[in-house]
Amino acid sequence: MLIVACISSHGFGHGSRTAAVLTLLHRLRPHWRLVLSTGLPPSFLATAFGPVPYQHRPCRWDVGVVQVDALGCDPAATLAALETLERQLPAQLERELAWLRAQGGPVLVLGDVPPAAALLAEGLAAPLVWLASFGWDAIYEPFGAPFAAWVQRSRSLYGRGQLLLHCPLSLPMPWGVPELRIGLTAGEPRLDGAVLDRELGLHPGRDRNVLISFGGLGLDLDSALLARWPEHLFLGHDPALAQAANGRQLPAAVRPLELMGHCGRLITKPGYSSFCEAMRYGVGIHLVHRAGFAEAPVLERDLQRHGRHRLLSQEQMRCGDWELDRPLLEPQGGPLPADGARQAAEAIAALGSDLE
Repeated sequence: MLIVACISSHGFGHGSRTAAVLTLLHRLRPHWRLVLSTGLPPSFLATAFGPVPYQHRPCRWDVGVVQVDALGCDPAATLAALETLERQLPAQLERELAWLRAQGGPVLVLGDVPPAAALLAEGLAAPLVWLASFGWDAIYEPFGAPFAAWVQRSRSLYGRGQLLLHCPLSLPMPWGVPELRIGLTAGEPRLDGAVLDRELGLHPGRDRNVLISFGGLGLDLDSALLARWPEHLFLGHDPALAQAANGRQLPAAVRPLELMGHCGRLITKPGYSSFCEAMRYGVGIHLVHRAGFAEAPVLERDLQRHGRHRLLSQEQMRCGDWELDRPLLEPQGGPLPADGARQAAEAIAALGSDLE
């Protein structure tokens, strides 16, 4: 059995979510082959999947949204990138179809969440499962008339799936596909927590350890701002953290997930996978406001419903007014179920077993 995961190249969150699900699928079906069809960097995939065996086919199936930085979008550049990709897709599709057909045996396609995954599945006459909290149709629609054709094309392709694994913290996905609503899809730490504690010199008080994470693009962080919070220790991948006495730059192979159990708070942008990990492991989220991306207000709303939090403006982030001395606000509702990765893996395993 071959599982082909078409993973969005838009950002690391899609890869982290798929990794959480396929890691558990590998435990259930260790003899199944995993193929990652994505433009995400090999170094990221190696870190996200760890010991789970996979084959990487470098393919870009979607554009997502072109970002100026971790908090800004560029619709005009996105439109140009969509048109370029559309010209490139036919040749890539034929190449990947030929390679997959040569592998022999049954195939299941998992899409997170490039619409063109539907074309690959149809070419293979293989079932298609979406793993999603949104589709690009919902993201492009607010960009107006220039994106109308891309909205309709995306929505049409999404409607060709056999199952939608409907993640929480989600936008509407009116695709007419049978769906299974699942819980948070957070991964699991793999590294020895005691070793991390010793090597990084973590603060003994969990609430004094603060993660800063703004995804693959990062944020232009001024290391001098950390001096405003001398009683806190800040951890993350931003190089600026290495320049401050109370900062620790994480090695590239150490996921923020590995520190969730050691940190009380996370300073971040709106991001599905970061939210899942923080909510599952009891980390309060200091959320920096983001405009121009349709998922952001939904995540901000759901954070207030389900997670301990504080809300920050971009100006507060830039000037260091991070409110770490103020209590976290309690959610308006209850916590979200934490077993979404297991639910998704079991659903894929059941569907794939019917093909063997």
